[in-house]
Amino acid sequence: MTEILQEFCDCRGVSMRPDGSSGVLRGVKILGLESRNGRSYLPEALSQAAALYEDAKVNVNHPRGSLTAPRDYRDRIGAIRNVTAKPEGLFADFHFNPKHPLAEQLLWDAEHAPENVGFSHNVEARTARRGDRVVVEAITRVQSVDLVADPATTRGLFEATRDAASGRPWASTLQTLKREHPELVEALLAEQSAEVDRMQSEISRLQAMETAQQKQHLVRQLLREYRLPEPETTDPHAQAITSRRFVESLLAAADEPAMRASIEERAALVRSLAGNVFANGGPMPRSRDQQLLDSRVDAKAFIEAIT
Repeated sequence: MTEILQEFCDCRGVSMRPDGSSGVLRGVKILGLESRNGRSYLPEALSQAAALYEDAKVNVNHPRGSLTAPRDYRDRIGAIRNVTAKPEGLFADFHFNPKHPLAEQLLWDAEHAPENVGFSHNVEARTARRGDRVVVEAITRVQSVDLVADPATTRGLFEATRDAASGRPWASTLQTLKREHPELVEALLAEQSAEVDRMQSEISRLQAMETAQQKQHLVRQLLREYRLPEPETTDPHAQAITSRRFVESLLAAADEPAMRASIEERAALVRSLAGNVFANGGPMPRSRDQQLLDSRVDAKAFIEAIT
């Protein structure tokens, strides 16, 4: 995989030889073998890339936004020359403009507080994952080697990885976050767990709603099949047949067979009561449907029969 990398390297433990009169810091370390974000550089990758760093531009800080964005002229402070690959990384001479507004500060830091001086390269590289680490197998292009400030305070957080296509920053590896910011990892995990719980609760709610709607549809379908009144009927006699209590019992039924059995029992009772009405001299119904819904079914008698 090809990535665009910003890799921070501070100068702690490196013996630099400032030459203020000619504007040179000799022996600066521009890249090590291990990254604080869990990346490893193959020694052969650094050796093969040494020539690419020769005369690389040095700017003050990284560009804002895209890594390939044009730099302001005032950001340019110098160049990298005499690049050498050693067992512990790449070293070079930093040639800087002694008239640059930051030149005096740079020289003071180099002599008295080298921990305040660092370089962060801006390169295109080929990477591969091996176990829990990302290995940089080759550096294919060097955009710049930028001068960054206060590495001791930031602990290398100027290092960033960006997607070559979009230029968006990638997050630090989990191992680095656990080591350097355990409280942040704990907070992120807690937030993630809460979000998962919320999503599961919402899924359960939606599933319950869908199940209820399916049951309501089935109730209406079975009532029509057995020619019983709809639950919203305004006829007082019909309301007794498909009362709210009866409908709720249907919705609470375990499955369709249980629901069907209750409705079938209710339909048989309606037929029985309706038949008694007609046997006692009532007018004959025009159809079977009319018989089951006939208003002559006494609501009071029906309620007494089902209670």
